[in-house]
Amino acid sequence: MTEHFPIELTPPDIAPYRAGNAGVDYVHVLDSGRPGPNVMVQALTHGNEFCGAIALDWLMRENVRPARGRLTLAFANVEAYGRFDFDDPDASRYIDEDYNRVWADEALFGPRDSAELRRARQLQPFVDAADHVLDLHSMHEPCRPIMVCGTVDKNADFAREVGVPADLLLDTGHPAGLRMIERGGFGDPASGKRALLIECGQHWEKSAAEVAIDTLVRFLRTTGAVDAAWAQARLRLPAPAEQRLVRVTEAVVARSTGFRFLVPLEGLGVVEEKGTPIAEDTDPASGERIVWRAPYDRTVLVMPSLKHLRPGNTQVRLGRFV
Repeated sequence: MTEHFPIELTPPDIAPYRAGNAGVDYVHVLDSGRPGPNVMVQALTHGNEFCGAIALDWLMRENVRPARGRLTLAFANVEAYGRFDFDDPDASRYIDEDYNRVWADEALFGPRDSAELRRARQLQPFVDAADHVLDLHSMHEPCRPIMVCGTVDKNADFAREVGVPADLLLDTGHPAGLRMIERGGFGDPASGKRALLIECGQHWEKSAAEVAIDTLVRFLRTTGAVDAAWAQARLRLPAPAEQRLVRVTEAVVARSTGFRFLVPLEGLGVVEEKGTPIAEDTDPASGERIVWRAPYDRTVLVMPSLKHLRPGNTQVRLGRFV
C-alpha cells in the first residue's frame, strides 16, 4: 500500500456505457436533429481522475438530450481506469504514456504505438469534429479548481462565459507534448473552435465531483447544448463573485530525479518577491547546480508537485495574475 490522499469518492461503474452508438466503445453521440453546435465532453483523460466519470455518469442518468446540435460524451482512458487500485491510486494515471500529450499529428499519425495512442486515434475524429470541448480533470495536490484555457485568449473568454471557476489559466503549452485542448482549431486564435480543461480539485476529494457536475452543466448551457431552464435546475454550486486569470510565462522542467522545491508546495500559492529561489536541480551532463527563481513579484505557482517527478516532466508552472 502506498501513501496517498484520502479517497472520498467512489469510482463509478462505467461498464453500462461501453456499447456506444458511434462505432467506438464508451463514446455516445446524441443528435438533437436540429441545427446547432457539435459539443464534446471527455472524462478519464487520466485513469485515476474519476470525478469526470462521476459527472458523465450523472449526466447519462439524467437522460440528457441536446436541445440543438450534437453532444458527444466520451470516457477516454478506460483501460487505465480499469486498473484503479484503492491501495495504489496513482498507478492508474495511464498505461504506457500520458494520453494528454499525444495530440499532435506527428504522434497521432506517426509510427509509434502505445495504449494511449491507440485510444487517442479512436477518439481523434470526434475531437476534430467538435466545435466546443470540455475535458474533465483533477489534480494530485490539494488546490482550488483551475480552468486551463490552453494558450489562446479566446478560450479564457470562453471560460468567462461559462462563469466558473474563480481561477483561469493561460499557459505556454506542455513541453512533453500537445494536449487535446490545443489540437487544431482549438489552439488557433482565428478559429471559432473553443476548448477548456477543468481541474476540479484534488483527485479524490468529495468536492471535486460537485465541481465537475456544476462545470459540466454550465458548459452545456453556455454552448447551447441544453436549455437554460434545464441547466438552472441542476446547478450545484454558486458562481464566483469574480474570475482571475493567471498567465503562465514559463514551465519548470526537472533535469534529474534530484529536483526539489525550495518553497512550500501550495497550488496557486504566491511567491511575493522577485528573485526568491523556487526550486533547484543538477544538470546531469555538467553537474552544474540549477536554481529557478521567481521571475517577478507575486509569482504564482501553478500545480506544483513531486508525485510524477522524472527528468523531462514539468513540476510547476510559473505565472502572474493579470
